[in-house]
Amino acid sequence: MNLITVIVPCFNEEASLPYFFRAYEQLKSTMRMVSFELLFIDDGSKDNTLSVIKDLAANHEEIKYISFSRNFGKEAAMYAGLQHAQGNYVVFMDADLQDPPSLLPDMYKAVAEDGYDSAATRRVTRAGEPPIRSFFARIFYRLMNRISHTELVDGARDYRLMSRKFVNALLELSEYNRFSKGLFGWVGFRTKWFAYENVERVAGETKWSFWKLLLYAVDGIVAFSTVPLIASTVFGLLSCLLSFAGILFVIVRKLLVGDPIQGWASTVCIILLMGGIQLLCTGILGQYLAKTYLETKKRPVYIINEQSSKIKG
Repeated sequence: MNLITVIVPCFNEEASLPYFFRAYEQLKSTMRMVSFELLFIDDGSKDNTLSVIKDLAANHEEIKYISFSRNFGKEAAMYAGLQHAQGNYVVFMDADLQDPPSLLPDMYKAVAEDGYDSAATRRVTRAGEPPIRSFFARIFYRLMNRISHTELVDGARDYRLMSRKFVNALLELSEYNRFSKGLFGWVGFRTKWFAYENVERVAGETKWSFWKLLLYAVDGIVAFSTVPLIASTVFGLLSCLLSFAGILFVIVRKLLVGDPIQGWASTVCIILLMGGIQLLCTGILGQYLAKTYLETKKRPVYIINEQSSKIKG
């Protein structure tokens, strides 16, 4: 019997976990052809999330958990889940039930029977999201697909069922700065997509503010594209050409007309514009240097505070 490891990253999900577990129990009853391993990753929660998980683990043999020493982020939680998953197949699911468990049987069939290496999900609607967040999300996916060789599907979720081959490929990518949506596409393999309409959280509040999503988007761009560096080089070249043309214009006008160039205000504006372009390019370069600096430190992606005795290794 095949084993499916369900990885559930949790950060302050105390209110959502009872709903999630009931949905999980229903899922088990519809997928009796497989066995399950339920692996909770407590990402440094401040509420009683870990206590709820421990109570569930004490009463169900297939439930295991890992608790971090602090909040390392969802990417670290997903990586920890991959490293400790024992299943032939591995799936990420959110505890807030925005990832419909009802899709899992069809996802399993696609991977186990139809020859796909992964079954991924995408939202076709963003109902319930703030309009400005939806707008910038679409802009981000369009931008990434233009400047990166790694394809990102608009509305893609982390909810994905993967074969062991796919998981092993992801584990080869041990980088500190992780952007899983890009890593899924980078490793390749055959993927079948399942579309669904947006589902509201069953409880609790989203942990993703607009600012956090913006920083996450910047991480994705820096991790999978060097186009910003090329753009900064082009900006610098154009600035040099414009400056050279301006110098020639001033010299020729002085020699032919003898009219001094007036307008200190416009000169200051030009200086400020050029200074802004320089700072922008320096900032772009700084982002790449910062990521390189963090990688060279060789710090662990996460630190475990405690874990279930059922965890191997």
